[in-house]
Amino acid sequence: MTYEEIVKVAQECIGDKCKACMVCNGRACRNTVPGPGAKGVGDTAIRNYDKWQEVGVNMDTLCGNKDVDTSFELFGKQFKYPFFIAPVGAVFLHYSDKYDDLKYFETIVPAAVESGIAAFTGDGQNPVVMEGACKVVGEAGGMAIPTLKPWGLSVIEEKMELIKAANPFAVAMDIDAAGLPFLKGQEPPAGGKTVDELKDIVKAVGVPFILKGIMTPKAALKADEAGAAAIVVSNHGGRVLDQCPATAEVLPEIVKALKDSGSKMNIFVDGGIRTGTDIFKALAMGADGVLIARPYVTAVYGGGAEGVKVFTEKFGTELADTMAMCGAFSLDEITEDMVRCPF
Repeated sequence: MTYEEIVKVAQECIGDKCKACMVCNGRACRNTVPGPGAKGVGDTAIRNYDKWQEVGVNMDTLCGNKDVDTSFELFGKQFKYPFFIAPVGAVFLHYSDKYDDLKYFETIVPAAVESGIAAFTGDGQNPVVMEGACKVVGEAGGMAIPTLKPWGLSVIEEKMELIKAANPFAVAMDIDAAGLPFLKGQEPPAGGKTVDELKDIVKAVGVPFILKGIMTPKAALKADEAGAAAIVVSNHGGRVLDQCPATAEVLPEIVKALKDSGSKMNIFVDGGIRTGTDIFKALAMGADGVLIARPYVTAVYGGGAEGVKVFTEKFGTELADTMAMCGAFSLDEITEDMVRCPF
């Protein structure tokens, strides 16, 4: 299947909320929640996409003709590309019932491994979701990243038993999910965490801990203090806070703050990244890697495991082409002066 064929099939079965647009820019679904849209007027998801488009790439072909190496190392594991599949949950609610969370995990995790990348799995109110995610992660030899919601600490402890049995190479928490309605009123209380609470969670995890949902230098430094091995600069796709800055806008200042502090944390970014050229921009602006969510939902609904592989190869090829045209033949050679950033 081609990218276009996959998108066309997805448009026929993904439900009435997502339009499976050829380019997912947040406009067609706008404030459709439930659905893939953003909170409020839908400004944040649109802004995420638009700001990456404002960043230009600086072409330089006076550097010879060499093979491009897109390989990426994280926590001692080798990957073909510096991008992963971001966690997505409740696909049956936000898209259509062609997939539920468990079937979605069973599709993306092995397909990601075969494609040379890794997938983050999601979490949900129903314990079956994490149970299924951990089963799939375990079957993949731990080469996926279970992602916890910011539940109360006793709930996290229960879920950690499942996660440890799956033996993943890393564990994540999408702390930005604190703004989701179903977490409000939970008992024990769920949502935001203090640095001390995060320290306890990091200690309990026992493997590298990734904290997703960082949008300020201050929050990044607190994540570092808590012992996170990596952060994801993310506003949850605009789904938790309207009128929020785009991730591209805040990435440079977060990178600078962590660099100035001497931090060794890995930095990922998500939100509106739709091409390999966007991935290149993020790397040039200081990210170590990126996460991509909504396009992979389209890939799964339109082509299952094959869709995941086709989309991954598309993003990877676009990244390699951009690197070659800008004079970077490995990820280490991508530098800040290879992009023109207006903000």
